[in-house]
Amino acid sequence: MKIGELAAQAHTPVDTVRYYEKEGLMPAPARTEGNYRRYDDSHVARLRFIRHCRALDLSLDEIRALLRVRDDPQSDCTAAGELVREHLAHVRHRLEELSALRDQLEALEQRCRHGRPSAECGILDVLSREPLGDGPAAVRSDGCLGDAHGRFRPGP
Repeated sequence: MKIGELAAQAHTPVDTVRYYEKEGLMPAPARTEGNYRRYDDSHVARLRFIRHCRALDLSLDEIRALLRVRDDPQSDCTAAGELVREHLAHVRHRLEELSALRDQLEALEQRCRHGRPSAECGILDVLSREPLGDGPAAVRSDGCLGDAHGRFRPGP
């Protein structure tokens, strides 16, 4: 099948397929005599696996690690379990951050003085003069990028 057919079967944009190939998540497909990419069912399965991982907000490095385990059927799956546990811990931490952010935004919303000129806006006043301290505005979330949760390091 051609790249458009692969993309349609996996419900993925063609550009995303090319990006995953460039990033090494998808193996290079065979080429036809006319130099068109030729994909098979294994590419569809792999692309669906990657999409499922992305739906769980796994980073590309985390997906690479899971693909290494998946690609070696004799390997121990302990690494996959550890990766998922670390990702779950990250999600739990992020939920705590988001909960704190919600609380701060709700408190800020209470400062709203509807219908007043912006010079009298309670929200703008708070944001202009009060330090937000340890509140959520001071919370920095790194997401699942780079070295994924600060501990997981991708292999070669």
